[in-house]
Amino acid sequence: MQPPSLTPHVLDVLALSVQEVTPAVYRELLKEAQQQLWERFQAGDAVANLVSARAEAVDLILVDAWRRFDLDNEAELALLAVGGYGRGELHPASDIDVLVLHSYDNLSEILQDKVSQFIALLWDLGLDLGSSVRSLSDCVEKVSEDVTIATNLLEVRTLIGNDSLRQTLLALIQPLWTDAAFFEAKRDEQLARHAKHHHTEYNLEPDIKNAPGGLRDIQTVVWVAKRHFGTTNLYDLVTHGFLTEFEYKQLSEGETFLWRIRFALHMVAKRNENRLLFDYQRTLAHLFGFTDNNLNRAVEQFMKDYYRVAMTLSMLNEMLLQYFDEAILRADEHAIIEPLNEDFQIRDNYLEVTHHQVFARNPTALMEIFAILSESPHITGIRASTIRLIMVEARKINAEFRHNPQNRAYFMEILRSPRVLFSTLRKMKRYGVLGQYLPAFGAIVGQMQYDLFHIYTVDAHTLLVIKNMRRFRYSDSHDKFPVVTEVAQNLPKPELLYLAGLFHDIGKGRGGDHSELGAVDAIEFCLAHGLSNRSANIVAWLTRHHLLMSMTAQKQDLGDPDVIQAFAEKVGDLVHLDYLYALTVADICATNPKLWNSWRASLLRQLYQQTRRVLRRGLNNPIDRDEVIAETRITALELLLSENFDESAVNSIWAELGDDYFLRESATDIAWQTAAILNHGNSHSPLVAIQESHTTQFQGATQIFVYTKDLPNLFAASVATLDQQHLTVLDARIITATSKFSLDTYIVLDEQNTPISDQYRLESIRQSLVKALSHPEQFPTIAQKRLPRELKHFSVKTEVNISNDISKQQTSLEIITLDRPGLLARIGVIFMEHGVSIHSARIATLGERAEDVFFITDRAGQPVSNPDLCQELATALRQQLDTVN
Repeated sequence: MQPPSLTPHVLDVLALSVQEVTPAVYRELLKEAQQQLWERFQAGDAVANLVSARAEAVDLILVDAWRRFDLDNEAELALLAVGGYGRGELHPASDIDVLVLHSYDNLSEILQDKVSQFIALLWDLGLDLGSSVRSLSDCVEKVSEDVTIATNLLEVRTLIGNDSLRQTLLALIQPLWTDAAFFEAKRDEQLARHAKHHHTEYNLEPDIKNAPGGLRDIQTVVWVAKRHFGTTNLYDLVTHGFLTEFEYKQLSEGETFLWRIRFALHMVAKRNENRLLFDYQRTLAHLFGFTDNNLNRAVEQFMKDYYRVAMTLSMLNEMLLQYFDEAILRADEHAIIEPLNEDFQIRDNYLEVTHHQVFARNPTALMEIFAILSESPHITGIRASTIRLIMVEARKINAEFRHNPQNRAYFMEILRSPRVLFSTLRKMKRYGVLGQYLPAFGAIVGQMQYDLFHIYTVDAHTLLVIKNMRRFRYSDSHDKFPVVTEVAQNLPKPELLYLAGLFHDIGKGRGGDHSELGAVDAIEFCLAHGLSNRSANIVAWLTRHHLLMSMTAQKQDLGDPDVIQAFAEKVGDLVHLDYLYALTVADICATNPKLWNSWRASLLRQLYQQTRRVLRRGLNNPIDRDEVIAETRITALELLLSENFDESAVNSIWAELGDDYFLRESATDIAWQTAAILNHGNSHSPLVAIQESHTTQFQGATQIFVYTKDLPNLFAASVATLDQQHLTVLDARIITATSKFSLDTYIVLDEQNTPISDQYRLESIRQSLVKALSHPEQFPTIAQKRLPRELKHFSVKTEVNISNDISKQQTSLEIITLDRPGLLARIGVIFMEHGVSIHSARIATLGERAEDVFFITDRAGQPVSNPDLCQELATALRQQLDTVN
């Protein structure tokens, strides 16, 4: 049964018959039509009906307006819809592209004025209009120069006027582009478009129209097919043998899925928005019926569906364009075939099966083909016809296939291959083999985490981790990763590292501790694939502890020998340390490119090198704190004496400082700071010295040293000033001398996460600090900056964890909260108001979350042991930070 005509239900046709129709009437009719479409969408009407109804409604308005300007009486004039509108498809806020086509040499002034008034009216209606007025000869000239215009005119229909003009136009422009030239232009256009989206379907805020796997990928296939084969719709590709029925269903359902998202996105955003921004993801998830559960939030379930559809569409686009390449560009070429064995051969540098029954008769060939690919970097890829067979047969992978010793051997052969591991695993994932062979991996395909820290889905991140691990094996990575490159190249069994990368996040989305779940999967998999107990245990240990090194480096004081000793005891030996270091660096770089900078690299490098020394020395022979202090003092004094400073003056300053100063600062920094104090003399103004840090711990950052009278608001005033200078504080160390002077060191980066090198900027920072600290009663105003758009959509409830370290006579206070401009300054004010002194701080920003650790004491310099004060402080932090926008 055919559905009734849709247009009368969304647009009041009778209203258009009224003689006096004003722009206000048109606007109201379109508004009412839009509202009806939205109600029908929410009621579950098919989106294809709705986009057609929207186009029909706009048709009626445009045709009626055209007539009211008496343009319908012009025999050599026509109003044409082009592009998506030409296909009869309009989403709520889509562009409405029209062409006023004529056959005159020039329009008369009267006609030109009417057309101008007509177009002005359309703009006045608030339509997102794209209009052009061209003669037939103008169109021919434009089409010959621009493939985009040529594409738009593939989809053109006459709304009103002389339809023979459209037919003449199509006849004139057909010869202007050969099929081959058109295909190459569209393929290049797609590559450039994909490059803008980093060639991935998995962006956090994907563009559902233009990104890989988006609507443009489907349209590109249709445009090429229409140009070459004269097809009118996707199903014609089935008739021509380029699509199977199942693939057509995948494309059609994928297009419908994206259409539903786009339709809703336009309505929710109230504009022509095609990006799935954080602003809308949660709203759309609930609109489409997703609800939070114990394992995943509604938005994560919704986005997982999106990513899986996008990957399928992207893969089908890849396959079809390869088919078109053969049919259009290389149809007359003689194929070069290189036999490999009875099942496989290379055709024009693409790997293919020798006959279509290869996988059906020999399922193991489904794994063998990727083993061949991993050993043959010169092969461009897998031929489209073979990809199709792989995707069909991959769905049949079962327990018998997974337990087959030959398949397991092939998989380990792939992991041990010295070449193209990442691209091979990526193809295995795209064609459905990896997720079927390793069901736990299949479960994380498209699994996103709704935060700003993890910018890739879990499966994409996992493969990027392995890609980074492979980079460490090549000499050209030495400049960026000098230490880890050397470590990775000397690992005895690199496949253990790749397996740890494969399993480290595989437990996400299942509930529970993903590290523990992944470790269980890892050891079972490794033993089943012939690894020794020791090797399997290494992979499981790495999976279980893959966050240990990064958390230690970012949250603990690496100048404390006890911290290094405790970490070394958890690691156990050099072998585990080397694997963990390589895994940690690869993991951080694959989580978010913004996370990796020279400062974070230096932290991990320091932790690695210091732990290595402890392990070589022996866990039963820990480093003596007094030995470290004595060695640091001697080295620093030698540096100062070489600069002709007086030893007694140096010792006079040092006598006011405790042992922690010589544990937490390097000898070179102590010498630099001491020299600055001595040169400052008896000046009453605060001392502020700035340099790029060259010490191992803070290399790649800028170090700011402040020496001034100790003040209750010193930390708060300092960080407020640094925030005003748009600096990010990474680390803070506060030493209070017995003379009531404070020696404060701040490690900072600029807005680009790099050290500050401009001398003018450095001097501006120095002067602003001197000014602020010279007048402590004039507390710097905490910079009022607008919360970044991305952060507005996240709610991170503030957590405060307080614990006392009796041996160090300090209290550790961890704050986890939403990152925002001026956060550190606000925390400093709260500490000041509660009489808390800060001795050091480790600052870590992980996406939208700030995870900062402060080591504090009360006014008397003792741990904050008063339960009432601890409770009061924690409550104040939670209340004030959770109410700040």
